[in-house]
Amino acid sequence: MTYRVCFVCTGNICRSPMAESVFRAHVAEAGLDDLVEVDSAGTGGWHEGDAADPRTVAVLEDNGYDSVHTARQFQPSWFSRLDLVIALDAGHLKALRRLAPTPKDAAKVRLLRSYDPAADDNLDVPDPYYGGMDGFEECLEMVEAASPGLLAEVREQVEGRAA
Repeated sequence: MTYRVCFVCTGNICRSPMAESVFRAHVAEAGLDDLVEVDSAGTGGWHEGDAADPRTVAVLEDNGYDSVHTARQFQPSWFSRLDLVIALDAGHLKALRRLAPTPKDAAKVRLLRSYDPAADDNLDVPDPYYGGMDGFEECLEMVEAASPGLLAEVREQVEGRAA
């Protein structure tokens, strides 16, 4: 049975596609790509159908990650098929938990940086959209720092299903 993870930010053109691409690479490197499905979405539909922001694409490609992406809006009906919904900041966390049809679905929503043991009390990944390339590079650093912890949890869940 496939384990499904969805990353969510505001418009699904900056942070969440970056997290999707980085985490998918970690999953593949761990040999779990046949067992784990990774995607992303936005809390809003403003950019639905658009490619990722060119700055996101540049940072991903400069660091060896896949950058193919089409933005979409998160739908509450998806909760039933998802195992984890990873919010990129506290605003997304609140919005997603409000959308959750059940308390069990709301419990699937987590903050990405909660998986980074070195993160301080501010667990938000700042929105780089209105800034320069340095914000996108900082976003990538935060995503990469949280990915091993998230992968460890996903691996534990996947292996638990196989047992």
